[in-house]
Amino acid sequence: MLAETLTGPEIPWLDLGWALTLLAGTSILLIVGAIVPRWRHGLYATFTVLTTVVSFVFLVVLWGRVTDDGMASAISKSIVFDHFAVLSLVAVLVSVFLTALVTDGFLRREEYDGPEMYALYLTAALGASVMIVANDLIVLFLGLETLSLSLYLLAASHRRKTESQEAGLKYFVLGGFASAFFLYGIALIYGVSGTTNLLEINGTLRGSIDVNTNDALLLIGIGLLIVGFAFKVSAVPFQVWTPDVYQGAPSPVTGFMASAGKVAAFAALVRVLIVALPSRIDDWQPVIWVLAVLTLVGGSVMAVVQTNVKRMLAFSSISHAGFILVGVEASAHANRTDAVSSVVVYLFLYSVLVIGSFAVVTAVSGRGDGATSLDDLRGLARRRPVLALALTVFLIAQAGVPATSGFIAKFGVITASVDAESYALAIIAMLAAVIAAYLYLRIMVSAWLSESSDESAVEIPRGLGLAVALCVVFTIAVGVYPGWLLTLADKATTLLGA
Repeated sequence: MLAETLTGPEIPWLDLGWALTLLAGTSILLIVGAIVPRWRHGLYATFTVLTTVVSFVFLVVLWGRVTDDGMASAISKSIVFDHFAVLSLVAVLVSVFLTALVTDGFLRREEYDGPEMYALYLTAALGASVMIVANDLIVLFLGLETLSLSLYLLAASHRRKTESQEAGLKYFVLGGFASAFFLYGIALIYGVSGTTNLLEINGTLRGSIDVNTNDALLLIGIGLLIVGFAFKVSAVPFQVWTPDVYQGAPSPVTGFMASAGKVAAFAALVRVLIVALPSRIDDWQPVIWVLAVLTLVGGSVMAVVQTNVKRMLAFSSISHAGFILVGVEASAHANRTDAVSSVVVYLFLYSVLVIGSFAVVTAVSGRGDGATSLDDLRGLARRRPVLALALTVFLIAQAGVPATSGFIAKFGVITASVDAESYALAIIAMLAAVIAAYLYLRIMVSAWLSESSDESAVEIPRGLGLAVALCVVFTIAVGVYPGWLLTLADKATTLLGA
């Protein structure tokens, strides 16, 4: 009787085609890969790349539908479709696409060729995608855990390397604490508002006035949510896991964590703050300001004293998180449109830069993935001049040199901060960029001007070479002709319900 009267929510299957494609790709890799003999070399990566391409086609269709029919919610308003979500989803797919190309040669070199890592990339992308489109805190938490569990396994996936096992364990333990903070924050916000839906939380908080200003539970809940997000984006002082995990994890995985993980966490953070909590801007804006300052300064200063390239890029990733937080802080002010646009652009461009950088590190690290110190980069220009040139392009772009995508990214967030009249934060960001430039200069000097006693050739697998080439072309092309991406980002500035 109950089954006859039960009516489920209407599900827009076509709009969810991108997610169903990722799920189908994961299932095929795991099930077919387990019941048939080992596939030919390169087929796992090829299948993963094709999966992302098909998913991208569905996103193109979804972008057109949102453009024509407007933003919409689905499945009992638990997920949303808007340009902000679609462009963020594309950034995640680009991360999977490039990482799969880099991973192919890496796994063959380490004699680990199999479907497991590729399946985990797709499940991580699925979790990241759920976080991006989530319009409900419970759905957001489910996406967060799907992403996190996949990354824990990926970090520990190099079974012959002790540092990889240690990285996975550290990430798992500290990630569990962060998830607990996040979930407790959801519980407190639900206790105050009576709902976990972002739009309904907004309406409840706007429609109520606490004459006694006794909203301690709400403030604690918001604070715990921010703590959970700060851990995922590696914001200081919640970044303690980042250098050790980045150093110990397989190099292709490190690039994936720094790209897809940050895109998902920042996209979800922006949606929660702007859609659900605009009435509490005066409460969360100072917290974001402090986090941005600590992350900018801490990431830049700690990076320059490192001697391991992966740790240097880990702290560089922390510094970049500070720049993105500058854009998030600017979104709390009146000129919210430019700030959200700058955040989306930064996430998209940084995803490509960091994967390209770690692709070069993957090639240099050699068998065992252990040659990642500055000394191991010595003489790279003599052994592989093209690879050294590609690394230089990525480094100067991360430093924010004009005519590169990094300049467009940093200029956007700093301009948004100035427009929001956060002059002190903008100045701190520019000073942090100068400090971080020394880090990138150290790496370039080691690659170009230092002599090395090791004259062995650096192998560049076909997939890795293609990924590096695509990243270089994209970095320069966007730096010279940024208009098309900025136009797309301008459309992604309006979030459903904001």
